Amino acid sequence: MTTPFWAIAVAIVKGFARDRAAVFFALVFPLMFLVLFGGIFTFDGTSRLDVIQVGDVALLDSLPPGAREAFDDTFEVSRSDDLDAALAEVRQGDADAVIEMQGGTLVAHYTQTDQVKAAMTQGALRAFVDGANVASSGRPPQFDFRAEQVEDESLQAIQFVTPGLLGWAIAMSASFGAAATLQGWRQSKLMRRLQLSPVPARTIVGARVLVTVLVALVQMAIFLGLGFFAFGLQLNGWWWMSVPLLVVGTLCFMSLGLLAGAVAKSTEGAVNMANFLVLPMAFLSGSFFPLDGAPAWLQNISLALPLRHLNDGMLDLMVRGAGPSAVVVPMAILLAFTLVMTGLAARLFRWDAD
Repeated sequence: MTTPFWAIAVAIVKGFARDRAAVFFALVFPLMFLVLFGGIFTFDGTSRLDVIQVGDVALLDSLPPGAREAFDDTFEVSRSDDLDAALAEVRQGDADAVIEMQGGTLVAHYTQTDQVKAAMTQGALRAFVDGANVASSGRPPQFDFRAEQVEDESLQAIQFVTPGLLGWAIAMSASFGAAATLQGWRQSKLMRRLQLSPVPARTIVGARVLVTVLVALVQMAIFLGLGFFAFGLQLNGWWWMSVPLLVVGTLCFMSLGLLAGAVAKSTEGAVNMANFLVLPMAFLSGSFFPLDGAPAWLQNISLALPLRHLNDGMLDLMVRGAGPSAVVVPMAILLAFTLVMTGLAARLFRWDAD
């Protein structure tokens, strides 16, 4: 005999199974993150650190054969005769360090953009210096080691955290807001009323875009203000160029929200779909942690994501000392993404929820 308890329990299970959104976000969505983190943190082999060697480095010639093999397994070494150009590559994140000899001292120029890799690079190089000194068989140490940061040494960790978290906040706010607004207006039949009103559609769209951009600018002001007054955030001279980049990024993620709102059947579904698109993108775009340790295929995938270019552009302007030209490519990519997503949303849009 079926008791009321079991009857209710069975009804709840059937209701859950019929709710595709509930099943997706309870089972498939968490599994997606398992695959995501599994791809980031577990892969064959250990990625080597990219080092640029400027001039002759006597330390490398002094390493015994076994130590030299270990060095080659740890570092991917390229050569350059231009110290300034090599330092620029490190500052831009294209290399992990520059090494050169100054007398008997191995000098490593590193970037604090990825603090984990900075520590790994310094620790590994110091270990090889110590190993070369031990191999000198009781003689006074031949080599010394010194690490020099390519950025202003007064820069704190907040410098490198702010751009990624700000990019994620902008993406989340713009996409969620657009998705919820479109679906909410459609379900409440407000969309039809606006269509029949004498107000032009461009006026309505323009007002919504303006509000979204203003919210993004307020977010930016709060992030930078809190970082400056509470954590000692310092901004590069061209930081203000991140404002137009942020505006274009806001439009880009607003278009992503419009696509979610056009496809979903309810406000909750639209917001969940926007979350499904933006949250994994944040992990794959360096919003929470650098992707330098991820496999190459995963880093290549991240280059196809708009948030990666928004984050990189703001990092270049706020931290790495890049000039206005640094925003050209990111803005072009974000604009292209905006046009494609807006066109797709317009094609899939329906005036009524049914």
